[in-house]
Amino acid sequence: MRPLPRHRPGHQCRGFTLIELLVVLVIIGVLGALIVPNLFSSVDDARRTAARTDVNTLMQSLQRYRLDNQRYPTAEQGLVALTVKPTTGPIPPNWRPYQAKLPNDPWGRAYQYVNPGVKGEVDVFSYGADGQPGGEGNDADVGSWQ
Repeated sequence: MRPLPRHRPGHQCRGFTLIELLVVLVIIGVLGALIVPNLFSSVDDARRTAARTDVNTLMQSLQRYRLDNQRYPTAEQGLVALTVKPTTGPIPPNWRPYQAKLPNDPWGRAYQYVNPGVKGEVDVFSYGADGQPGGEGNDADVGSWQ
């Protein structure tokens, strides 16, 4: 190993001053304060879009179920009837798997299914970020009626 070079007389060692370091930290802080909120709003928008896509996919599967079996799954059978043949009545005569698995909403909770629906023949929805009915912005419900 080579020894570290020593300071020689007549040669000036150059480093950063405390002021220079503080200026750089302030610039990084300002940029972070401007960029980070935009990133979080993009993440929230992506979650809402993913929830809409999932709801549309579940509704398409429910419509195929209805075409094959002349009815939607009952409220008791729920969305599970899209992945596993119901064992409670009415038993669907032409059941087949309509989904490989049921997705959770982007906030990690199960999608809700109501039959008969309040806003349509059947309703599929997520309660949004807060997990509670209603709400505004990111907390608003995302449903098949939208």
